[in-house]
Amino acid sequence: MATSKVTVDPSAGGAAGGRSAELALIDRCRRGEVGAFEELYRAHSGRLFSLAVRMLGNAADAEDQLQEIFLSAHRKLDSFRGESALGTWLYRLAMNQILDHVRSRAARTGQVTDGLDDMSLLADAGGHRLADRAIDRIDLERAVAELPEGCRAAFVLHDVQGLEHREISEVLGIAEGTSKSQVHKARLRLRALLTQRRRVSS
Repeated sequence: MATSKVTVDPSAGGAAGGRSAELALIDRCRRGEVGAFEELYRAHSGRLFSLAVRMLGNAADAEDQLQEIFLSAHRKLDSFRGESALGTWLYRLAMNQILDHVRSRAARTGQVTDGLDDMSLLADAGGHRLADRAIDRIDLERAVAELPEGCRAAFVLHDVQGLEHREISEVLGIAEGTSKSQVHKARLRLRALLTQRRRVSS
């Protein structure tokens, strides 16, 4: 899945109509209506896969975790009360699943995936040859993988997935100020890592 920055507002269902549709879909899933959970999967799997890829660093692990995320969602449907948007609830489940996997994984893989092409950190790559931009992207994604867990989670949710800090605070269970701080630290760390790598390769 090769996507650039995805802008998504998981609270978009906050409008009465959207929230009602979410609750109706969940109710259909709970009743075991044929196709209801597949509808939920189709509506949210792309964004959750994108999140998993960028947190885990490779598509194979992301595919595995995506299945686990939706298995968890299916098991926990009864706990969804509609207090937050369905997308936010799913992001929270996804982040818990992904972070548990990251913590238990003995070694990180060196694989990289497409994406993050249009982030501001690569704005200066506009004049580079295509090969140079590809190298920059690979360096960036490797640098993201080296970020501390909390910084990486907030950075991916904010700068890649497009969530606002209030949404990130819900997903990660942290204060908005902490989210802002983590994203800021992540950006500084990425710049330092990329500068260091460019010096080494020059």
